[in-house]
This record gives sequence, structure tokens and C-alpha cells, in this order.
Amino acid sequence: MVFSEDEVERYARHLVLSEIGGPGQQALKRARVLIVGVGGVGAPAALYLAAAGVGTLGLIDDDVVAVSNLQRQIVFATAETGRPKVEAAAARLGQLNPHVTIQAFAERLTPANAADRMAGFDIVLDGTDDFETRLVVNAACVAAAKPLVSGALGRWGGQVGVFAGRPCYQCLVPEVPPDAETCARVGVVGALAGVVGSMAALETVKLIVGAGESLTGRLMIYDGLAGAARTVRVAADPHCPVCG
Repeated sequence: MVFSEDEVERYARHLVLSEIGGPGQQALKRARVLIVGVGGVGAPAALYLAAAGVGTLGLIDDDVVAVSNLQRQIVFATAETGRPKVEAAAARLGQLNPHVTIQAFAERLTPANAADRMAGFDIVLDGTDDFETRLVVNAACVAAAKPLVSGALGRWGGQVGVFAGRPCYQCLVPEVPPDAETCARVGVVGALAGVVGSMAALETVKLIVGAGESLTGRLMIYDGLAGAARTVRVAADPHCPVCG
């Protein structure tokens, strides 16, 4: 796989990094990552994965850009209010890195289409804001044996985990919580989206290039108010209906 002169200059800081180098950058260029939900987590993750040179990025989201998104979803501009998120994000990512192929799906991921949408991708990054969709994403990833990078945020805190087989996300969240909080209801500080989205992108890059120790089977929990983070191991549920 040959890089153009522009790519060599663009990825120069990766190419001199011992954990990435030429082979790692080639792996990034070959990689195909599906981002489910182009919102608080997915928007900044998409920016960094495109900048990193991930060869193909898939974006799936059925929402349109709202003014209330702009406080944290920095891939969008004010003039794009009302435009489908995947279209607006695809245009911005193409401007950021023309060497990346963007596939946009202006629809919701459901049990009916999940397998088809994930079929052409190596890794799935879930940045959705509702547990129903997260469980659908997880089940499809387990069925297709695809690594899942999961990010979530709310108020002043967030979490990032990687799931590959057992344990799966449903081991962590067995069912939809009856009192699940949403950012629309409880609020979220804008910069937190950048923190969690960037962490999710970083875990995705590590999986692709094989660098360091991934969060597979673990959950990193970040407390923005305290300025503290901790990592906990996720236990496999022997009775999990998805991976058990």
C-alpha cells in the first residue's frame, strides 16, 4: 500500500511513532469503521478517526442537526441546522481528509438492518444515546464477531469500554434501565463530549494498529467534576442471552 506525498506529510506524526509507523498507518488505511450515532460521542470520534487516516468510515444516524447539538457536536456548523447529520458530517470529514471514504446511512440502526449495515466493517463504534439501540448494536456485533467500542456520557461524566465476544455490553447492562437518564433531560457539559469521543477514537486506533493494552473487557469511567478516572473489569454474565 503506497502513500501519496500528501499522506506522508499528513500522517508524519504517526509515521515516526514507534507503535504505529508505516505498518500501523497502512492498517489504518485498510480499516473500515462503522460509527453508530453521530452525536456527542460519535461526532468527535469521527473527526479524529478521519484525521487519523482510517480508510473507510461508515456513519449511521437518522437524526438532523439541531441548534441544541452545536454546544458539543463540533463536526456541525450553524448553517447546517435541519440537515441530516450523516450528510453534514460526511461533508465535513471529506474536507478534513480527502483520502478517507465516507459511507453515510441516514437511518436508524435496528434489528432488521444491523447485520447488513455492519457486514462491510471491521470495528463498530457505538455513540448512541439510548439503551435500546446500544443493545441492538451489541447483539449484532456479537453475532458477527466484530469488536465494539462503546462510549456514553451525561452531566459531567462518561465511560468508554471495548467488548469483543465475552463479556459483551449486555453483561454490563442486562436490560434497559427504567429510569435511564438522557442528555436532553439532565444536561451535559459540552467539552465532555470531546473527552469521551476522543477516548473512543483512541481505543479504536489502538485496536487497528495493535498498540498498547486495549480496554477489552474493561470500562474506563471518567468524572469530569473530580478530574479523576478509574478502570473496572466487566464480568461476563453466564446467563447473558447474547454471549452466555
